[in-house]
Amino acid sequence: MKLFADGILEGHVAFVTGGGTGITGGVARALAEAGAKVALVSRSIEHLDPAAKAINDARGANSSIGEAFAVAADVRKPEEIEKAIAATVERLGKIDIVVNGAAGNFLCKAEELSPNGFGTVVDIDLKGTFNVCRASFAELKKNQGQILNISATLHYLGTPMQLHVSAAKAGVDALTRNLAVEWGRYGIRVNAIAPGPIGDTEGMKRLVPEPIKEKLKQRIPLGRFGMIADIENAAVFLCSDAANYINGAVLVVDGGHWLAANRLL
Repeated sequence: MKLFADGILEGHVAFVTGGGTGITGGVARALAEAGAKVALVSRSIEHLDPAAKAINDARGANSSIGEAFAVAADVRKPEEIEKAIAATVERLGKIDIVVNGAAGNFLCKAEELSPNGFGTVVDIDLKGTFNVCRASFAELKKNQGQILNISATLHYLGTPMQLHVSAAKAGVDALTRNLAVEWGRYGIRVNAIAPGPIGDTEGMKRLVPEPIKEKLKQRIPLGRFGMIADIENAAVFLCSDAANYINGAVLVVDGGHWLAANRLL
């Protein structure tokens, strides 16, 4: 459900990694629907072109929707991110919102997790987030912009078979808070959203076996899985002027799940 006003982000330009699909694809679409121009960034242009086309097609029927632009770049490669940022500024004029949503994940027991598997997820989720933040600093400083990182709740208690992602997302939380302190002096806000179980994602289909889903749902105080739209609305809020004094926050959007995860059913 769309809860924000049309045009609330008009005049803004967002650089969104992982913006072609899933949660961050939804965030990119929501930012555009709120009026921001958006650059969709991913390793594969094939994932981005349909998402950009869908936004631009919708824009044809509603001029308040922002333009979408697809640009391929691997967040693990700083030189590619720098080129993507330059291309976005050339095409859309500036960048004043950065959303870090590029991520990797798979199920694996800790004792079976290879150093390469651990490192790959850290490279994408944590180092990739740093690479994008660092490369976009000059633009964000010039425009007093903001960063929104997509984290997780997996590391709050300890999640089996998710050691690699938990470690990476804990790092993203730390990066969020440290950059909020260091870059606040430049007028740059840095926040994060930590989604809980989101029902309409590929990750939920791949990573949560069917027999576990009902038990998982019973541990959520609100009694339902989240939807991508729940994250979209939180993202638009944090990127809007309504949140202009929020800095260094990790907003948990999980229906109260992590608080009640260890309760007896």
